[in-house]
Amino acid sequence: MGHGHQHAHSHAADHHGRSDTRLVAAVCVNGALTVVQVIGGLLSGSLSLLADALHNLSDAAALLIALVARRIGRRPADHSQTFGYRRAELVGAVINATTLNVVGLYLLYEAALRLVDPTPVVGWTVIVVAGVALAVDVATAALTYRMSKGSLNVKAAFVHNVTDALGSVAVMVAGVLVVRYQLYVADAVATMLIAVYALYHGVVITREASRILTLGAPLDIHVPALAEELRSVEGVTDVHHVHVWELDESQRSFEGHIVVARQDVQLAERVKGRVRDVLTRHGISHATLECEYGTVTDGCCEGEVVAPH
Repeated sequence: MGHGHQHAHSHAADHHGRSDTRLVAAVCVNGALTVVQVIGGLLSGSLSLLADALHNLSDAAALLIALVARRIGRRPADHSQTFGYRRAELVGAVINATTLNVVGLYLLYEAALRLVDPTPVVGWTVIVVAGVALAVDVATAALTYRMSKGSLNVKAAFVHNVTDALGSVAVMVAGVLVVRYQLYVADAVATMLIAVYALYHGVVITREASRILTLGAPLDIHVPALAEELRSVEGVTDVHHVHVWELDESQRSFEGHIVVARQDVQLAERVKGRVRDVLTRHGISHATLECEYGTVTDGCCEGEVVAPH
């Protein structure tokens, strides 16, 4: 048995090592692309290209934070962090989302100025550099696609790269319009579209991460309805002091007091087993159940309340 455990541990370590290598490669590629886009944007005068460069920089940072957070998250729980370190990814998500929101607002401001006073743009430079960006975005998405199936954090980075690819397409279209029709306003419009994308993702990530960090209930669980479902479990007289929250995107927890009609330890254990089955159907993997004995009037427990041993 010890050999099997060692083999499983070695397999998991190899898997983590390969995943980390892919993330490192994705960070390096996006970092190099950011440098190329900044140079191309400065030479061509394209604000949309600089906007895409900032977005790619945020992608590289997001991938780097995902890498660091995954490594921190694998650390076991200790005396100072009894729940473990899995929430490090949520903290990183809030940092990334805040940066994304600031960048998005700044780009909207700059794009508005360009709409009022359009600046000449070297269209072919924009097209070529955006084409390189599109290729890199597709390559990065390929590097993170498999990992995205098992990690919401990496999945967010994967989806971000897909939207970046769409942003690169928008920049290329703007470049074509500049070359063919000298439609310099297209560069500002493309910048606005990228800014809106950045703000949208920033707001969504901030809202979701903040909800989990503040111990909000999962979006697909209506707590009063769950409590009523538990009250309908055979042997349950009442349920109160109900708390449902998420430790991270993948682990849900429940805490509540379960009231049974009479003081019977065996009955209480059977009832708790049925309650856990209901909670499991709602994706709740960790439950702390306090069992009480007595009758209920208007939702309050009467009679003697005995703490379980």
